[in-house]
Amino acid sequence: MTDTQIKNSIWTARFLGDKQREQDHRSPFQRDRGRILHSEAFRCLQAKTQIHAVGEDDFYRTRLTHSLEAAQIGSSLRAKLNEDKVGFQAVCSLQKFANFGQDLTALLPSRSLIESLCFAHDIGHPPFGHGGEMALNYKMRELGGFEGNAQSFRIVTQLEPYTENAGMNLTRRTLLGIIKYPALLSKTFPQEPKVIPENRYINLHQMKTSKGLFDDDKHFFDWVLEPLSEPDRILFTTVMLNPNPQLPNTTRYKSLDCSIMELADDIAYGVHDLEDAIVGGMVTPQSWQYAEKALLECESEWLQKRLPEISQKLFSSHRYERKDVIGGLVNYFVTNVKWHETADFDEPLLRFNACLPKEVKQVLDVLKAFVYQYVICDVKTQRVEYKGQRILMELFDMLSCDPTRLLPKSVAERWKQNEESKRPRIICDYLASMSDGQAFKLYQSL
Repeated sequence: MTDTQIKNSIWTARFLGDKQREQDHRSPFQRDRGRILHSEAFRCLQAKTQIHAVGEDDFYRTRLTHSLEAAQIGSSLRAKLNEDKVGFQAVCSLQKFANFGQDLTALLPSRSLIESLCFAHDIGHPPFGHGGEMALNYKMRELGGFEGNAQSFRIVTQLEPYTENAGMNLTRRTLLGIIKYPALLSKTFPQEPKVIPENRYINLHQMKTSKGLFDDDKHFFDWVLEPLSEPDRILFTTVMLNPNPQLPNTTRYKSLDCSIMELADDIAYGVHDLEDAIVGGMVTPQSWQYAEKALLECESEWLQKRLPEISQKLFSSHRYERKDVIGGLVNYFVTNVKWHETADFDEPLLRFNACLPKEVKQVLDVLKAFVYQYVICDVKTQRVEYKGQRILMELFDMLSCDPTRLLPKSVAERWKQNEESKRPRIICDYLASMSDGQAFKLYQSL
């Protein structure tokens, strides 16, 4: 095999030897996409809150439709990067990487791979959105914590029943792309965590969620990073200490594939969730004026020319006009994606990322901040989130008091087979896997 073939085989390797089905013509990444699409965790996204509560209105996006839209945007971003050979050469500081500029398909993820990452990026989120995430993180605060992206990694490497002990048994490169925060939670936890006393009524916003992977899953994390040189591994997993010791520390880097997926997720969040909020009446022409004011301060010439038209069409009585603006905004972000050289990595999958130019990123940041302030922080949304928090926290306590009696038989067996220190994680996994409706029904039944 050539050096390139050997390198490719390292990144298409799986933790376990893969079963070969008769006449299966698919590439390794096409098989990954199939496993994610057909998984229980992916199907459950249809009944998990994106922003608006599931069932509130059939128009609103769920985590499932959001993931499908992110996948389409991710494919478009990949296609645009593949066209930008001049842009790649411009950011490439070392000659040994310049050869990729002739054929960027050798570096870029395949369409199947980028779709796989977008399909999988939210499968670890628990019921009731980020409120559920905060609730489980609070209950697990002395036991390794909880974080949605870490749970996604745990699902694909262990919990999804495609194999006995290796989850979906995905390729190494797919797993690398799923890791948004390449460090263990023990490294990103605050140096002096804020003490929140045990109470029935607490403000979970006082406890910021740390980002990273569960320490329990270190062996899978180590396996993913195995092909990297030691300097690359050290640099990639670097954590920046927060000057405020009560706040989480942060990671610095992500892989090329992950950067494309994350950008697709941000675009879908900033644009499509804004559309939901306008249709649902949460964003009005009056509240939109605050976004207009911030957008006018952006350096984007494209936006300055079109902002009056965008504002008019977003609130037009003709739905096709609003749809035209939404499509135009997505296209603006996609067509401006650029190559970026991150740091002095030997591995090209780490050395290069996708990014938006400063003036374009400003526009997306304004939209995301506006959605957060006027939609997510809306009192109606927050009350639903708070209710979900309470439900999950009480369910955790109920199930913990008598697990063998209250947990489903298969989960109770796993609970019994694990040592005492790891048993709370089994309960946490069970609650995180539920849809909003399943959690609410269980709460009512208990």
